[in-house]
Amino acid sequence: MPLSPAAARTHLHNRDVVYRGYRRDDGLWDVEAELRDTKTQRFDVPGDRSWAPGQPIHGMLIRLTVDDQAVVQAIEVAMDHVPHGPCPEAAAPMQRMVGCSLARGWRRSIDEHLGGVQGCAHLRELLFNMATAAFQTMARGVGGPPPKRPPAFLGKCMTWDFDGPTVERIYPMFFQRLHERQDG
Repeated sequence: MPLSPAAARTHLHNRDVVYRGYRRDDGLWDVEAELRDTKTQRFDVPGDRSWAPGQPIHGMLIRLTVDDQAVVQAIEVAMDHVPHGPCPEAAAPMQRMVGCSLARGWRRSIDEHLGGVQGCAHLRELLFNMATAAFQTMARGVGGPPPKRPPAFLGKCMTWDFDGPTVERIYPMFFQRLHERQDG
């Protein structure tokens, strides 16, 4: 279903964000995120520099390598296009995320290790959603043994409510009626 027709407007900015997930031959997982910002018209930062239409203002990539428990084993950052000279200095603090878990407390870990002036807002934005991209990449389809623990995405949205019909159908071993959860 498309959006309703838009009001009269002028297109000014594009932000393209892409996430890609891979299973590595060594048994680990790579999740890559890419962010690219461009303007449709000339863009000037007074006293600093200018960009032509379509020229990248931001061009950033992150690769997270995680294990089967979704714990970060390695992180790599490339900042090929940045608006200001000091921006690439934000790549080094990203190493603080090694050892953090994507499963629980991911956003809190990002804020603790990279929040405010400790890091880059754009890299943090990419990191936030890398957890969901990783879970999509690591999802086990039909076949194979049933999980021993509830997958991390259960209880995180309406569709995956422990009390909902999707969990009852796909993960009946973790299905719980609301009154059962409240009672025990």
